[in-house]
Amino acid sequence: MKKFEKTMGLLMGLCLSFVLSLVGLLSSGTFTLPSFLLSFVLSFCCSFIITKIIPVNKIVKSLSAKLSLKHGSLKCRLFETLLSDLFMTPFMTFVMVFFAYKRATAHGARIPFGPMLLRSELISIVAAYITLFFLTPLIMKLSLKIAGLERPQ
Repeated sequence: MKKFEKTMGLLMGLCLSFVLSLVGLLSSGTFTLPSFLLSFVLSFCCSFIITKIIPVNKIVKSLSAKLSLKHGSLKCRLFETLLSDLFMTPFMTFVMVFFAYKRATAHGARIPFGPMLLRSELISIVAAYITLFFLTPLIMKLSLKIAGLERPQ
């Protein structure tokens, strides 16, 4: 089970980092390959740290059970996606926006941090929610296969 959770966290972090980096740079209007790669690595490091510190999957499953949500139902999936999104996205987005802000202001840009952060957080939360909702079942199947398990425990 430990291998499943590690694999799931790693793959979800990779997918979220890719999407958030891409969406963030495209929404800023300054997409370059080096910026994307830097943003992707920074975002992945954040997701890795989050999944190492916070047992996201256990918390999400526990809260779903406490609310008596039937595992696999649409309600349960929507709720679990929201929780996972709120655990991962705000911190990852804050770090990426702060890094981009520091780089931009170091080159003379005069942009307010607050509105930049708020806009990015809103866009990222929506993009991550959609990504998590659609990719979680696929990543779960792949993680189960890699861990040698047949069904979630």
